[in-house]
Amino acid sequence: MACIAREIRVDRFDNIPETALAWHRTGEGAVLATVIQTWGSAPRRVGSQLGINRAGDLVGSVSGGCVEGAVVLEALEALQMQKPRILEYGVSDGDAFAVGLACGGTIKILLEPVGAVLSEALLADLVAARQARQAVAYVVNIETGVRRLDSEGHEVRFRMDRSGFDEDLQTFVAVHNPPLRLVIVGAVHIAQALVPIARVAGYDPILVDPRDSFASEARFPGETMLKDWPDEALQSLGLDPRTALVLLTHDPKLDDPALTYALASDVFYIGALGSKRTHSSRVERLKAAGFSKTQIDRIQGPIGLDIGAAGPAEIAVSVMAEMTRVLRQGA
Repeated sequence: MACIAREIRVDRFDNIPETALAWHRTGEGAVLATVIQTWGSAPRRVGSQLGINRAGDLVGSVSGGCVEGAVVLEALEALQMQKPRILEYGVSDGDAFAVGLACGGTIKILLEPVGAVLSEALLADLVAARQARQAVAYVVNIETGVRRLDSEGHEVRFRMDRSGFDEDLQTFVAVHNPPLRLVIVGAVHIAQALVPIARVAGYDPILVDPRDSFASEARFPGETMLKDWPDEALQSLGLDPRTALVLLTHDPKLDDPALTYALASDVFYIGALGSKRTHSSRVERLKAAGFSKTQIDRIQGPIGLDIGAAGPAEIAVSVMAEMTRVLRQGA
């Protein structure tokens, strides 16, 4: 299967279900194609999606371009018949190399026309959950055709961002997690290195610093910056399990208000810059403020994996490594 040259739009926060719903509601028709199984070095991970409308417009990707052309043709037929289909493709070594892989693989794809197969109401509920930053699983039994949304019972899948089949090999669970966010308190040198690293890793970074000399457009061009007091900024943002908080000021006047708010939230990561002595002082202040040992132990301090980091860039790498470990493996 040769790779196609047609441009395929893939957003960092994919809007594929949203686009499919809009296409359906405007009468353009829509099919959602979802990677439900892979073998070998498949170009896209399980759960990746491609939206197709009746005109052949695309959003997303299921293979990085290698099988999209064939999927579009199958999707248009499925849309006309208003029936689901399961497709299976092998990606050759040569085509795999073209999309950045060392070797090829096989992918299995589920096609679901919106309307008769994937109901508008269910898709609208999925879109609403995504917009509200609620983790939700879209569950479909490929044998019976029963489809539903679940917000509980898939904790490991949510934490690992891992879609896939349950043990019965009939029930496919597609994980829809909110985008990852990184809130950085302290627009310091480390933040200047951490922000681009976070973007590459799939985070939306937000800087919080009331000090104009630090939180400036010149230092962070084009970035989202809140110049409120940290606890006020965190309250306005809202914290959730897909948010990481990094404190880089080692100034109690800024860090402690943020910690007071964050320790009562369910953010997946809290890291605070400072030496062991600085962190020990921080712990004593929090104890005096009434926080329990369990709450205080959520703080990664001194921040970052111990890789012998020297300088802002290496510290930023160590912070991102620690965030990734906590996200994927737990604290």
